[in-house]
Amino acid sequence: MALIVREYDPAIDFFVNVLQFELIEDVPSLTNDGRPKRWVVVRPRGGKTGILLARADGERQRSMVGQQFAGRVGFFLRVEAFDSTYTRMLEAGVVFVTPPRPEPYGQVAVFLDLEGNRWDLLGPAPSARA
Repeated sequence: MALIVREYDPAIDFFVNVLQFELIEDVPSLTNDGRPKRWVVVRPRGGKTGILLARADGERQRSMVGQQFAGRVGFFLRVEAFDSTYTRMLEAGVVFVTPPRPEPYGQVAVFLDLEGNRWDLLGPAPSARA
């Protein structure tokens, strides 16, 4: 999955230092027409699937930054320690657009990444955590 970002370094900082993802790859690369870019992949610690952080190239892509999912939640970050993760993210300045709420499938709160894309922070159902 590719996520369009404005710039590589702030995106890496957000995913690695705020969400605590692993930086899997950050290597120089070239666009199809030979211009320099970077191949940057992050993933949740212990996860198998990564996200390619793709710097917007051109006005059309820049207009899509933060809007890749048309205002819907596009990613789901599942954690075991919901309360402490939620608190840590709040303290790091992450914007939550909904407060935590219980759902049949677990605790959930919607947050924005650094570009404004919506994510669900998901944790175990409250009764499952007891």
